[in-house]
Amino acid sequence: MAKASKISLEIYQLFVQTITESNHLDEMADKLTQLLVGSLGIKGASLFILNPELEELELLSSTGLSIDYVKKGPILVDKSIKIGSNREPVIIRDTATSDRLQYPEKAEQEGVRAIVSYPIIVRGKIIGSLRLYHSEQWQLTQEDIRFVEALSQTIGLALLCFRLANVVGNVKETVNDIHPVWL
Repeated sequence: MAKASKISLEIYQLFVQTITESNHLDEMADKLTQLLVGSLGIKGASLFILNPELEELELLSSTGLSIDYVKKGPILVDKSIKIGSNREPVIIRDTATSDRLQYPEKAEQEGVRAIVSYPIIVRGKIIGSLRLYHSEQWQLTQEDIRFVEALSQTIGLALLCFRLANVVGNVKETVNDIHPVWL
């Protein structure tokens, strides 16, 4: 008997609504990780942004994981969830038997038995990662995998929009600062 998907169109619409109605990046990220944990019934979810200078993934938001686990150390792009510099999705169905973790002992201590890591890619460049953590072995359905992929693409577009909004805001502020000189 095939496993039922945990995701429906209604749940995806809720994610898109959360993204489009958020005014702040931190607010959006917090709500998304909370929705992921609640809707999927998983242990935790994290959203990371890539720091290209350090080649590290920096935590933007996390739900369901302990502070000790979240602050376990730097998440290096080419060592974390080892595969092609995180350009491809990685599904670790059982962390106890995997050799692809950067911090396997921390995953065991935290009670993480499965991890799904999806890169967030915009215009061919990795800008972050979406990670889902489960407390038991996890066999995702193809529909669930497609959902996580679509969600990571949607998050990428949202991150791009927030970045553009910040640039426009900075330009507006600069113009407002300079404008009185022109009068």
